[in-house]
Amino acid sequence: MSERATPFHCPYCAEQDLRPHEVVSESGEVSSAHGTWECRGCLRAFSLTMLGLVRPGRASQEGPT
Repeated sequence: MSERATPFHCPYCAEQDLRPHEVVSESGEVSSAHGTWECRGCLRAFSLTMLGLVRPGRASQEGPT
């Protein structure tokens, strides 16, 4: 995913108060893993990844998986 791709809501509770998830190491350094987010509503952290592109027409022929 690119840096521009941000979720609009939490996939667990649908809350819209999302922020980048920061990880604090044992040495006290704060880092942000790419594509990780935290929801302030349900206090869950989650990540988003792009799996790839699908072929056009595949979804309509095979149906949902």
